[in-house]
Amino acid sequence: MVRFGYALLAGVALAIPAAGPVSAASSLSLTIYNENLALVRDQRDMTLQAGRNRVEFPDVSAEIIPESVVLKAAGLTLVEQNFDFDLLTPTKLMEKAVGQTVQIVRINPGNGAEQRETAKVLAVNDGVTLQIGNRIEILRQDSIPTRVIFDKLPDNLKAKPTLSMLIDATTAGGRNLELNYLTRGLSWRADYVAAFDEKQGSLSLQGWITLTNNSGIAYRDVKTQLVAGSVNRVGGRPMAGRNFETAMVKSASREAFGDYHLYTLPEATTIANNQTKQVSFLDAPTVKATKRYSYEAGDFLTQREAAHVDVDITIANSKADGLGEPLPAGVIRIYGKDQFGQSHFLGEDTIDHTPEGLDIRPRVGKAFDVTVQSTITARREYKKDRYENAMAYRFRNARAEAVTVVFRQAGFGTNWDITAESASHSAPDALSAEWTVTVPAKGDSLLTFTVRQKE
Repeated sequence: MVRFGYALLAGVALAIPAAGPVSAASSLSLTIYNENLALVRDQRDMTLQAGRNRVEFPDVSAEIIPESVVLKAAGLTLVEQNFDFDLLTPTKLMEKAVGQTVQIVRINPGNGAEQRETAKVLAVNDGVTLQIGNRIEILRQDSIPTRVIFDKLPDNLKAKPTLSMLIDATTAGGRNLELNYLTRGLSWRADYVAAFDEKQGSLSLQGWITLTNNSGIAYRDVKTQLVAGSVNRVGGRPMAGRNFETAMVKSASREAFGDYHLYTLPEATTIANNQTKQVSFLDAPTVKATKRYSYEAGDFLTQREAAHVDVDITIANSKADGLGEPLPAGVIRIYGKDQFGQSHFLGEDTIDHTPEGLDIRPRVGKAFDVTVQSTITARREYKKDRYENAMAYRFRNARAEAVTVVFRQAGFGTNWDITAESASHSAPDALSAEWTVTVPAKGDSLLTFTVRQKE
């Protein structure tokens, strides 16, 4: 009979007998999606008997989605599968022993003599309650060395998250089994760092893949692919990493995959549990980029104080302009240099998945010296329930050079008409109008227009 020790004051190694054939990993690969999801392809070798076999796959993800499991192997039929995630700990071992008898071993601190007693575990609630003979005793955790000996290990208590299967094998012998499953707790995102040179009209762009693993296990020397795009899912929950590591490796290769883009890391990598790791995937040293001032009004109103306009950077995403890549969604952080060459953080913004050929325009902040103030100069009901608004927007520029502000007015609804304006507008969509306003150095410009609701 094998006995197992439960240590109160010191750790005790447990010998765990296997319930059946245990697989040995031969190949592991990951496909990680953006939103807390990954596909694990786990190939393992094992020897089976002909007929029924109960086999175990230890070291599967603790966040496995059991209903997504697919087992691929020649000459095998899957009968049943179980995911055991109740992990072996001293507390769990005591909880499983409620109602059973155990051996209590105490050591006399004076002479080192052992005293053994048989005890029945009554409860494990904020401590362990035992019945020893005719008395009830609380298992103490003090300076007196004490340990508990169990006759056996509960069948469903595992040292590691374990997937067990009951399978039928047509013949005996060695097999290579491929286990595919989805897991939560693995995700990735893209992060970008840009150094903007306003005078040159360009920036350098570095892209990083940030991997996060909170799945409960480590993935060692794993082949990794990353899918950029949003797959449809039911439910899901976000995870966050703890440790951080930067891997300076060659850039990931990229290819189209259906309606997504697939990035393949150039070499196997290790992703520890509770770790965030970065891998370089983009290095574009000279990309055409220009600064732009913009402002969007979402309604017709009179402002008591002037508002600062937005500052954004237009980054050309074409091969002719130094980029021309599909860009995964992520955060872009932009830096610039002052007149003395010192770098400063300008701002950051998020970008969505962006195909090749479509420019990105991250917003970096508000302009200190360029403002706009709106005034309703007239409002009337020209017909029943039909209104006309006359607007004036005063743009002021305290800078030493002229600036151009792209101004957009929204809030029109779907049926409107501009009957008068001081400058021509364009219509980027059915719900707004856009003007380009040049504001002289140390000066101001006035934009006026009248908009009327149509019948």
